Amino acid sequence: MRQAGTYSGIVSGGISGKTGPHLLPLARIKKIMKRSGEEVKMISGESPIVFSKACELFIKELTQRSWMVTIKGKTRTLSKEDVASAVMATDLFDFLVNLVSDSGGTHL
Repeated sequence: MRQAGTYSGIVSGGISGKTGPHLLPLARIKKIMKRSGEEVKMISGESPIVFSKACELFIKELTQRSWMVTIKGKTRTLSKEDVASAVMATDLFDFLVNLVSDSGGTHL
């Protein structure tokens, strides 16, 4: 049985110079969750932590794939076109295609 607060490394860790182990502000995540719909009345204490970790992993994955596009283009500056190319080339990011495609207008 796990102890409260361990969550497979979600809570442990952290970065130096930061109070708490979270890279994203949990209060802001909780506020966004509450604004997602009127049916959301209460949010457990663990939910923002899980969402924070999910967002961190999503940002890391998208950034790494975008950086690989940047490297292939033999440049050293990641651009919105690199992010769009990474989204278009990865099935995992299909839900973002409309945001980065030219036909849907580039929103990045």
